[in-house]
Amino acid sequence: MGIIATLIIGLLVGIVAKLLMPGRDPGGFIITTLLGIAGAFVATYLGQAVGLYEAGQAAGFIGAVVGAILLLLVYRTVAGKRD
Repeated sequence: MGIIATLIIGLLVGIVAKLLMPGRDPGGFIITTLLGIAGAFVATYLGQAVGLYEAGQAAGFIGAVVGAILLLLVYRTVAGKRD
């Protein structure tokens, strides 16, 4: 259940990250959602490995949102330079 739950949370995280960072994204909703899923995976496994939180804690969701926002910022910076 761990990977499927992380995917579902990642979808929610992508939506929350998009709401917190309005503006035009070079890839649109799909890229934002994929970045949310990636942020959820990174935050889940990195946060638990470092010992910041345990599985199922609310801090994991917050960490995933922060991770998704950081990935979205990096993506906007890199994709913006190509245009």
